[in-house]
Formats: sequence, C-alpha cells, structure tokens
Amino acid sequence: MKKIFTLAAASLLAVSAFAQKQKAVYYAISFPNAVHHEAEVLLTIPQAPAGSLKIHMSRSSPGRYATHEFGKNIYNLKATGADNAPLVIKQLEGDLYEVQVTSETVKISYTLFGNWTDGTYASVDASHAHLNMPATIMWAEGQADRPIKVQFNDADKYGWKIITQLKNEGDGVYSAPNLQYLMDSPTELSASKINSWTVDNNGKPEKVSIAVHSDDSQAVIDGFGKMVQKMVLEEKAIFGELPAYDYGEYVFLDDVHPTTSGDGMEHRNSTVIVQPINKVEGNESRLLSTFSHEYFHSWNVKRIRPKSLEPFNFTHANMSSELWFAEGFTQYYGDLVLERSGFRTVEDYTRTLAGLINQAVNTQGAAKYSPAEASRYAVFADAGVSIDPNNQTNMFTSYYTYGGATALALDLRLRSEFNLTLDDYMRQVWLARGKVMRPYTIADLQSDLGTLTKNAKFAADFFKRYINGTEKNNYEALLAKAGLVLQRVQPGKGWAGPIGGAGGRGRSGQARTGDGEGFALQGNTTAGTPIYKAGIDAGDVITKTDGKDIKDAAAFNDALANKKPGDKITVNFKNRAGEHETVITLGENPNYEVVTFEKAGKKLTKEQQDFRDKWLSSKVK
Repeated sequence: MKKIFTLAAASLLAVSAFAQKQKAVYYAISFPNAVHHEAEVLLTIPQAPAGSLKIHMSRSSPGRYATHEFGKNIYNLKATGADNAPLVIKQLEGDLYEVQVTSETVKISYTLFGNWTDGTYASVDASHAHLNMPATIMWAEGQADRPIKVQFNDADKYGWKIITQLKNEGDGVYSAPNLQYLMDSPTELSASKINSWTVDNNGKPEKVSIAVHSDDSQAVIDGFGKMVQKMVLEEKAIFGELPAYDYGEYVFLDDVHPTTSGDGMEHRNSTVIVQPINKVEGNESRLLSTFSHEYFHSWNVKRIRPKSLEPFNFTHANMSSELWFAEGFTQYYGDLVLERSGFRTVEDYTRTLAGLINQAVNTQGAAKYSPAEASRYAVFADAGVSIDPNNQTNMFTSYYTYGGATALALDLRLRSEFNLTLDDYMRQVWLARGKVMRPYTIADLQSDLGTLTKNAKFAADFFKRYINGTEKNNYEALLAKAGLVLQRVQPGKGWAGPIGGAGGRGRSGQARTGDGEGFALQGNTTAGTPIYKAGIDAGDVITKTDGKDIKDAAAFNDALANKKPGDKITVNFKNRAGEHETVITLGENPNYEVVTFEKAGKKLTKEQQDFRDKWLSSKVK
C-alpha cells in the first residue's frame, strides 16, 4: 500500500520545555465550497519569530517514498498580522513562501483543492473530506516542535463524523504534540459507519475500530468488523502483543466507492484504506488483504523503523535501503495471515507463493539488483508521477514482492535449519528495535538474525548473498519440505515472451493500433526473451506472423498455440523506422507455478504435512 515517520512514545506524554512555553499553532479547516472540491485553511502562528518566516507546502508524505507536488493545489494565499493587516508574502519556490513578520501573530490563509481519494492526496466533496495532512496543511519552518491544534468546521452542516488518530479536545478541535505527529494523522470527515471492539493486550485493553465510508448497511460493516477482528488477533499472535496505541485506539479509515483510487497507507495509530468498488458487501474476503498488510505496519515500519527514514523530511523524497524488510516482509505476512486466519485456502496461497518466487527469480530487476538496491529505487517507483516512459521492466523489481520472496525463503530456512520461524525473528526485531523505538540499519537486522539463530555466520552469509547480493534461494527444495512442488507453468510449449504489458508510467503505456493495422506492443519487451532478441520493442506494430495477419494480442498468441521451444516464426512489424521482418526463435516460459503434492499426484509424508501445518495454521491460542 501500502506505506512514513514515527514518534517516540515519550514525546506523546511530554512536549519539550521550550514548546510548553509556547502557545499552540492553530489550524482551522472549513468546507464552505465542498461541492466544488475546495477547503479553506487558516493557519495561525502565535508568538511568531521576528523577521522573515518561511512557509512550506510539503512534497512528500508519510507512507510514500517518492515526491508529490502538493503545492500545486493551493491558491488564494494571503498573510496577515494580528490586526488582520496584510503582510508581505513572497513565493521563493513552487511550494515555499516567505512572510515578513511585523506582529507577534501571523495568519496564513489559502484555498485547497482536492479531488483524488487515496492515501496520498486530499479529496473534498459533498459526501466527505478525505485529508492526508501533508496534502492539506502548510507549515512554518522552525516551528515543527510546537504543539498543534486543529479545528474542523462544517462537520455538522454535512452530517459528518470526524475520524482521526489525533487527540480529541472537544467541539471539533483535535491536538497533536508536534508537526511530525500531525502529518502522520490522516482525517476522514464523512457519515462513516463504525464498528469497534476491545483487544486484551496482555492485561491492557486496546480499542480497534473500522470506520467505513460506503453505501453499506451497519449490519454489513459489523459483519466485516468481525472478520477484521480475526485478522488482528492473528497478527497479534506473531508479535505476542499489540503496540501500545497512543490514545488507546487504532482505527482503519476505509473509503469504498467506484470513484476512488485504490490504496492503503499506514500510519502510527491508523491506516487509510481506499477501495474502488461499489460496496463492501459481497467483497469482504478479498478486501481483507489491504487491511492485513496495512495493520502489520503498525509494528513493522511505524515502530520497527528504518533509521534512514528518521526523521521524515517533507521537502524531498526519503530514500531507504531497508524497504525490502519494511514493505517486503509486510507483504509476505499480509497474505500469510489471511491463510492462517482461514480466509484463504492452501490452493489460494500457492498462487501467492508463485507470484513472489517469479518476481525474485524471473525478473531482470532481481537479476541485476539486490533487495537493498531495489529499495532505493522507491524514490521513483512509489506512485511517483512522470509522463515519460521508463524501462522498469528491465531494471526494477518491486521491493514489496522481492522482499516478500526473501521473507518466504528465510521463514522456510529458519524452520528447516534451526527449528525456528520468521515469527520468532519478527519478535526478536520487535523487542530489540520497535518496542523501544530504536531505529535500525541493515547491519542491525543481520545482528538480530545472528542473535536469534545463535549463528552469526549464517546471518552474515544470508545478508551477503540475498540482501546485499543478487543470489537466489533454492525455492524448489524449500517448498518441498512443506509438500509443495515448484514447476514450470507451460512446460514444452513455445513462448516468445510477455507481450502487451505497460512499460511504466508514460506514453509507452498507451495502446496504439498502428492506424488500424496490426498489434501494437504497449510496453517494453523483456531483456533475454525471444521477442527481445528478435529486435521488437515498445511501440512496434506486429502485422503478420508466418504470413498471417495479426490484429491483436489474441491473434499473436494463437499463432504460437501449437509451437514448441526451438521452433522459429517469421514476424513482420513496422515502426517509425519503416517495415521490418524478423525471426523469433521460441523458448519456454521460465515462470513457475506452485502446486501441492496432492494435486501433483505425489505422496505427502507426515513430516511434510506437519511442516505445512506448523507454517500455515492459526497461531491464536
């Protein structure tokens, strides 16, 4: 999703002595023109420093690793003093302004436009105000440690509830101890339906809620809440406890409507989940995957925290080499938890495993770059916006799936070599790092693995080869221990390579028809595949195969239907350089599928069954 900064627990209990002497920075957010997607924001800074004061609009957001130009959506910007006299305000950069302070209090007002409902941006209409704070508020340089209050106006006018992890001070006013905490506190104002329950956290009650803005009945949301509750308990069992939520509650802010943009975005005591479907009803089981992934982040990322993301900088992309762990291990557990909870079958899970393994062993990015290196590319890949084509097909593998495959291998190796589990490792890291809010490095994760296994040599070898290197684990042998078979998806069938996929955000992802003639490749072909070797790439229009006209991808695939590896086909294609003819020597699809021993007609031993059960069964006691 899904998923960034964190705050030491102590800072939630006490603000610095300096901040205590200062009055709170105050935001008032109103919605007089919600139907046209506008909010009015007033920032009041009492006890403003004399001289010039720089005011920022953020370019990055907790939970995202690429930049997003939030400054483009603010206008009608004004600055006044305590007596409402205009102050001189100068735009220094697209998202940076300078105010000349001539009075003790400075007021900054502006209009915010928001019409994109996801975890990153802001969205305002007559049905709700969906606010990611970095996309909503401007902030003053040098004032980040001051306490903050936020007043949300017009909620009663629209019949909205205010859903947020901020501390409720009453009368529509909420507070945060500082700017970092405010920025990590998304807020949904809508007629959400709420389902809540209490979890016994080793003797301390913790409240968990789902607040769903959708067209469902309360009964549907209550039923869905019971499913989420089961998932929450399964994740608690991994770590042995819930995190201590700052105000005793964790809330899922779920927005469900076909006009939204699918997303999941983790925060310290809440998560934003946006699902572009009609209703929750009838879709409960498949919606759980985002809930599972994002909730795992309340341990892994929000508290088990990469040092590279501390503190979070809102003015540029925050680069980290640890996202294979922060996001990738979370990706692994997001699906595993649903299997353990009984919401997925073993057959379902085999498809998930195949997807992870193929990303690790059959992509160009994973062949060329380590998980640590792939993590650093997030500054471009994590929903970053650009219009030009890129070559991610041949140089990037998502740290989500790459890290997920690495987590799978480590889990199976710990089980088979040490009689330990990845759950044990996550608890080790939680106790050593997350629970005590001690940010980690890759070297720290290696050290924790050595401590757990009592084998520093194993830990060093694993990190050298599979985290900082590009070697791959033996997934076939590892899966066999659980009675699972790794096999080719189309053995003995001719294959030219993946076709028709998008080549990254940009023009190469736009379908073309070649002026009505032929099949235009939408995305880059993959290095090393037969079609790549034949010199065909994005934008080329295939017109004939072995003399037969080709109109679309289906016709091209039909031409390969009876072919075998080693067979040759003649392909005619055209592009800006003219018309061409080439020969493709077909290979075999390198991708794998995972099937159970039972389905493959193999005998499942008791040892394999026990291994599988210990791995995939519920851990809730």
